[in-house]
Amino acid sequence: MNFSQFLLTPRLRLFVGAFLISFSPIFVGLADVSPTVSGFYRVFIGGIVLTLFVLVSGRRFNFVYATWIAIIAAAAFFAADLWFWHRSVLYIGPGLGTLLANMQVFFMMAAGALIYKQRPSNTQIVAVPIALTGLIMAVGFDWSASRPDFQIGVIFGFLTAISYTGYLLFMRQAQVQSSYTMPIREIAVMSLLVSIFLGFSAIFEGESLLIPSSYDFFILFLYGVASHAIGGILIVSALVKVHAAEVGIVLLLQPSLSYIWEAFFFQKSFIFIESLGVIIVLFAIYLSSKRTV
Repeated sequence: MNFSQFLLTPRLRLFVGAFLISFSPIFVGLADVSPTVSGFYRVFIGGIVLTLFVLVSGRRFNFVYATWIAIIAAAAFFAADLWFWHRSVLYIGPGLGTLLANMQVFFMMAAGALIYKQRPSNTQIVAVPIALTGLIMAVGFDWSASRPDFQIGVIFGFLTAISYTGYLLFMRQAQVQSSYTMPIREIAVMSLLVSIFLGFSAIFEGESLLIPSSYDFFILFLYGVASHAIGGILIVSALVKVHAAEVGIVLLLQPSLSYIWEAFFFQKSFIFIESLGVIIVLFAIYLSSKRTV
């Protein structure tokens, strides 16, 4: 296999997609807008750019009825994912909020076994607790910083994991009858639908959708195009081809890399146990890619 062929492999697309979405919390932290507003522009800008690309390329949004249903369902789950995750982080902090959101690895493994009859390998089963142990070490627990809404934040964290799993499963279903390798049309429509949900949510919460400065627009543009549009396309394009259990584990790469970017962009100090946790997660992801039984 040459390098150009390797770039087209679903597994590589999954890894590169996880790499790109790992910058999401960095963009959120750099933009001077509320979490809901940043989420709105993430999907709105990404959706507009992808829609323009589809129209220029001459493709049509000629989905069959079942695909439309899957895309609408995926949009509802992704809107819920963003809504729950932002509030979970607000109530319990980014560390525990990130950890609970990544419980999706269990739900993805269960869905693979129950829905798609994809029995995880023994190696993948072992990789899950190893990965979660490393993630716990990386993000840390600060129980002393518990807030009054701590229990609600924990519940929202688990709901984030469930919502993200639902999004992945329905986006997988949306591609079943597609003749295209890259789900650009599906992500475009899904993104614009989510922007409607989050736009109404922002208005209901009393948040202004005005972008404060050109700098903030630039950050939100990168967020929408790089993390959401390109990263989302690469991940979703791999869902049909990659084992569901492996998808769940590889996506743990995102919070691990986010920790590294946070240290780089915001001068967060490295702690040995946190760094060791990132290494353990990476090792578990490597194990999950080994399909030995």
